[in-house]
Amino acid sequence: MILAFDTYYFDNKAKTVCLEFEKWNENKNFKIHTEIIENIEEYIPGEFYKRELPCIISLLNLIDLKNIEAIIVDGFVYLDDDKKYGLGGYLYEKLNKQISIIGVAKTNFSSIEKNKKALLRGDSIKPLFITSIGIDLEEAFQKVASMAGEFRMPALLKELDRLTKES
Repeated sequence: MILAFDTYYFDNKAKTVCLEFEKWNENKNFKIHTEIIENIEEYIPGEFYKRELPCIISLLNLIDLKNIEAIIVDGFVYLDDDKKYGLGGYLYEKLNKQISIIGVAKTNFSSIEKNKKALLRGDSIKPLFITSIGIDLEEAFQKVASMAGEFRMPALLKELDRLTKES
C-alpha cells in the first residue's frame, strides 16, 4: 500500500488528507483519510516540518500501517547535500525508519543538488523535485514517474491537493 499526504492551513487550523492506494499507476481506486487540527504551529522558514509533521503523525495514528510500501509527502526529505532533514526525513525518523519516504516538491530548494532528481512529466517545462529516504532515489524517481496522469502533477497528487483545499 502507498500513502500520500498533504496539508492545507486556514484560520489557525490544518486540514490533512491522506490518499491510500495499492498501485503506483492508480488513478481511481483510493481511500481518503482526513483530519482537521486546531492551534497549529506558526510557519518558521527552514523549519516547516515543525508545523506539518504533527498533522501527518496525528492522521497516521488513525491508519493501519501494516504493509505500507512508501509514504509520499509534499516537500523534501533533505534540505541540503549534507542530508539535513526536511519534512520527509523527520517523518522517516518518527516512523523508526520502517517506512520509505518519498518527497515530491513543486518548488526547487537550491541548497540541495546531489540528493534530488528533477522529474519532467507531460508537456511541462517545470519539473517536480524528487527526494527519498529508505528507498533508492532512482527507484523513488521511477515510481513517481510511473504515476497515472498526463500532466506535471500525477493524477492522485493533484486530487490530493484539491481535497485538502475543499471545505
